[in-house]
Order: sequence, then C-alpha cells, then structure tokens
Amino acid sequence: MKHHFITVEGNIGAGKTTLTHLLAKHYNARIILEEFADNPFLSKFYDNPKQYAFPVELFFMAERYKQLKDMVHTKDLFQTITISDYLFTKCLLFAKVNLPEEEFRLYQKLFDIIHQQLVFPDILIYLHAPVYKLQENIRKRNREYEQQIPDEYLFNLQDTYTNYIKQHNIKTIFIDASNADFLGNEKHLEVVINALEKDIDQGQHYFTLP
Repeated sequence: MKHHFITVEGNIGAGKTTLTHLLAKHYNARIILEEFADNPFLSKFYDNPKQYAFPVELFFMAERYKQLKDMVHTKDLFQTITISDYLFTKCLLFAKVNLPEEEFRLYQKLFDIIHQQLVFPDILIYLHAPVYKLQENIRKRNREYEQQIPDEYLFNLQDTYTNYIKQHNIKTIFIDASNADFLGNEKHLEVVINALEKDIDQGQHYFTLP
C-alpha cells in the first residue's frame, strides 16, 4: 500500500464515516473520525445560522487541529496507515459557505496559521452523491438537528467542495455515490480498494459503483 494518510470526504450524509470504518478495518489502519457530537454550537447553528456560524466553525477547527496534530504526528509501529473521515480544509470550505465576508477573512487568517502545521493526505476519496440521496441518508440516520437542512445549503457545499478539489488539482478518487451501499454490497467497497491500489497521477480520477 503506497498511501500512508488517506482522507475520505463528501457532503453531509454522503457516507464518509461508514466508508472510513470499512477501509480502516481492511487495511488495519489507524482511524480519525470527526467528533461532531462534541460541538456544543452545532444544534444551535442549525436553529440560528447567523448567530452561531462563527463559534461552530471555530470550535470545529480547534478540535480537528487537535485530533490531526495528535494522531498524525504520533508514530504507531503496528499501524502504518491512517484514514480520516474529514479533510482539515473542510474548515475553510464550510466557513466560506456559512460566514459573512468580514468574519470569513478573520477565520481564514487563523486557518492559514494552523494549516501549515499539519500533514496533507496522500490521497483524497471524495464521495459525490446527488442532494436527494444526501437528504435520504440524513433522514435515515435521524439526527434531530439535521432534519431541516435545506437543499440549497447542500448544493452550496457540494459546489464549494468540487471547485476546491479541481482548482487545487488534488489527487482524488472521485466516487459517484448515487447508489452507494458500502455496508451491504461488497463490490462497492472493492471499487474503492482497487482504486487505492492503482498508481494514479495528480488530479481527479472518476469511478462509478456497479
């Protein structure tokens, strides 16, 4: 396995955490999972985005930084691969969607200082699902504070993610996750594992699930 740090990303409800767990099990990898439930501002943000956008994003950035700094810089003799279910740059992408311009500029200054201290993943797996599928998944997992997320918000996040990936020419396994069932269909997981085993170049590489 040529990749030592793999990140799974995607919109809200795309299936990031499920796939991260399955890949970590397959590769006996160390796992880093977003601890969204610890954010005391998250449910308040969904009720009142304007008031709580800055603290919710600041809390996420601090927590993600702490996690990645602790785990990626701690050598583990028995687990040479690390897989996370978020990209640290996610902080900036969500802030871009959620914050007014002046607050975003301040947030970006903090982000730029912190970001330099972290390791960027060797490869990104991006799960791209249509908004109706994301909403289905959000309803299924039934987190109360997520149930009123508007389609427009998910569209904005989707555009922000894909533009960032393309603009920065990130080495990305881009998965069409419209019909993804990583838990119930082994062939779907195989597509991702086979893609990781390929010697792929910089840029986006598109894969569909059978």
